[in-house]
Amino acid sequence: MKKKYVGEGKVVLIAGGGKIYTDIAARFIRSERSLEEIIATPYSRELVRKIITSGHKAAVEFDFFVFGIEGYSRVTEVQLVRKRIASYMIKTGRADKAGKRSFDMVIPRGIEATKYKYPLPVDAVVLEDGSPLAKYLPPGKTTLYYPVDADCLMSMIEGWYRKGIEDGLPEEELRYLKPQATEFKALIGMNAHALTDWFAIRCCRNAQTEIRDLANKMLALCKKAAPDLFEDAGPSCQVLGYCPENEMQNENCRGKVIPKKQALEILGRAGRC
Repeated sequence: MKKKYVGEGKVVLIAGGGKIYTDIAARFIRSERSLEEIIATPYSRELVRKIITSGHKAAVEFDFFVFGIEGYSRVTEVQLVRKRIASYMIKTGRADKAGKRSFDMVIPRGIEATKYKYPLPVDAVVLEDGSPLAKYLPPGKTTLYYPVDADCLMSMIEGWYRKGIEDGLPEEELRYLKPQATEFKALIGMNAHALTDWFAIRCCRNAQTEIRDLANKMLALCKKAAPDLFEDAGPSCQVLGYCPENEMQNENCRGKVIPKKQALEILGRAGRC
């Protein structure tokens, strides 16, 4: 078993950036010129920025980005696929690999040291030779306690999984008892509009640590590959200028980011809403 920690996930930008198609899409809507002329028109950063700042983002859906990710847990996979305007190819966990599938886990460092004393009924415990442990213990001793930490727990599950394979059980059924800490690997495809919406939610401090790590790494790659499209991208508070979470605002942001209600009151007093 290989163990990784939350925050160590790897993100690679496979495609996207370079030539930007948003300005072509924007010109196509209003221009009376031929398609060939529109395509041949030099790229305009000003037009792209105008499209984005105006909020009319249909044109940015013609710029598509593909990422490869690994080193993230199934906890994050469940949250990731809630984004519906996206394409996913997730490495299968059900194909029979004849025991060759790696049993990799991703966990937060903070839970490692936690131990639980698991009660072992003496009558159920046997030694390697098959003899009952009870015969070697003082009379009346009915329960032993075995301290179980994260590593021990995952090793027990892996041992059970490997034994199931040896017994000929299908891996697509054995995986039912794999923990959410199991690593997943995937290809993710999103257009620039979907990405900016996703960054607004998942770069927020209210997002779970691991998916926020994924979002921030994807955002950094996007800003580098296509700065004109993602110059203003980030958490909602950065994009809007206030926090739309209101009473659910993250504790680390209180006093630093204005809540929506307060922002609207300020704008109202200024005669701007």
